[in-house]
Amino acid sequence: MSGSTLLVLSLLMPLAGAVLIGLAGRSPNLREAVTMTTAAALFAIVIALLMRFNAGPAPEVMLQEVMPGLKLALKIEPLGMMFAVIASGLWIVNSIYSIGYMRGNKEKNQTRFYICFAIAIMSAIGVAFSANMFTLFVFYEVLSISTYPLVAHKQTPEAKASGRTYLGLLLGTSIGLMMVAIIWTWVATGTLDFTKGGILEGKVSGALAPLLLALYVCGIGKAALMPVHRWLPAAMVAPTPVSALLHAVAVVKAGVFTVMKVAVYIFGVDFLAKTGAATWLMWLAAFSLLAASIVALGKSNLKARLAYSTVSQLSYVTLGAALATSMGVMGGSMQIAMHAMGKITLFFCAGAIYTATHKTEIPDMDGLGRAMPFTYGAFLIGALSIIGLPPMGGSWSKWYLLIATADTGQLVMMLVLMVSSLLNVAYLLPIVGRGFFAGSDAPPAHGAVHAAGAAPAPDTRLRAIKEAPLFCVLPPCLTAAGCIALFFYADSLYRLLEPITRP
Repeated sequence: MSGSTLLVLSLLMPLAGAVLIGLAGRSPNLREAVTMTTAAALFAIVIALLMRFNAGPAPEVMLQEVMPGLKLALKIEPLGMMFAVIASGLWIVNSIYSIGYMRGNKEKNQTRFYICFAIAIMSAIGVAFSANMFTLFVFYEVLSISTYPLVAHKQTPEAKASGRTYLGLLLGTSIGLMMVAIIWTWVATGTLDFTKGGILEGKVSGALAPLLLALYVCGIGKAALMPVHRWLPAAMVAPTPVSALLHAVAVVKAGVFTVMKVAVYIFGVDFLAKTGAATWLMWLAAFSLLAASIVALGKSNLKARLAYSTVSQLSYVTLGAALATSMGVMGGSMQIAMHAMGKITLFFCAGAIYTATHKTEIPDMDGLGRAMPFTYGAFLIGALSIIGLPPMGGSWSKWYLLIATADTGQLVMMLVLMVSSLLNVAYLLPIVGRGFFAGSDAPPAHGAVHAAGAAPAPDTRLRAIKEAPLFCVLPPCLTAAGCIALFFYADSLYRLLEPITRP
């Protein structure tokens, strides 16, 4: 099978899955079997494309020429290949988790949920394999629209309001700002193709480059850079599998992926470095990185704390692009993968806790770690990866970002990265500490009652394991293992991404 055929299949497979899920909606077992089969088939296609990409020329295909020189086209390059592997691989794990969560919480409209999820994955694959900025914009918008029903899934007044905020901000920024930047680029250069080294040098003056970059970055609302971040905390009203989709699998990853693509293939790293066009962006990313962490410290709701953590962690990617060095691009690009694995672990754990206990506030979770050791153990590993401590994958992306700040003499940015890691410790590790070591008002296990006046029996709660259903516990354990695996196999990711850092 040719590479171009595989590229088309990578879009058709999840789309066909969405149709079949709808047809199988009356049979939950069949519907979920279709979801799992489709996810596995897509991952197999993406791995086949990865093998083709590593072995020879990059597969590409033109879908439609809209007007002379403006095409809907797909082409593989290293950054997109990485994103496609992340999105397709995590769809399998998220599908397992979704089955346990949606059934365990007796969620309504499950068929619609799985259909929209499949369309969202198709959109993410389209974003990943886009050959030009026009194609990326089309799939970017489809991703926004297809995830709106997921954010508003519960159909409560709060969910509907959050959905409006979500869709309004994402469509408003992309149409009002990013589309303007795309038109400006087309008029100035006559092309929107992603080109190594960029397409703007000699076409846009150094004085106007910061303005064009601002239109792009502020228009990419999915990157959740402050102040265009409000949609992300608002979307936390959605079920946890949706939160995992938003934070780890597709939506925010599509945002920071687009920021990196614009920096590398539209502006070009050398052009950004020579003009200083991204200096302002570096400071804005640093502000978002610290400010979101400080806000997270004050949140007692677990998903809200993780949402602001995401805003902070995404800023590492933007900072890497803004540093405009090969190590900055490498660190920011690796952060896309490392954050995906760590953050999906944390959200899976949050959902498992809710499914088992219906608790959402951190102070109410004291002692739960003793009853849910697998969930809290996975949370600890995910948290350590987000913080950036070895032997977790997140340590590599932050290491390369530190090297980039040293290369450019940006000692303030180096300090920002260090302070941010300390803030990560402050808002993530106490959750684990309280879970394992704080007291609990939970009743003792059956048979632990002792006679009045007698010495209390040993705390049998330590032996009373009350985890969520298996399908809610297995996925975070798998992704936690992935956080560790990314540390030891980071060289494979480095080799995949290395071509984008070369002149």
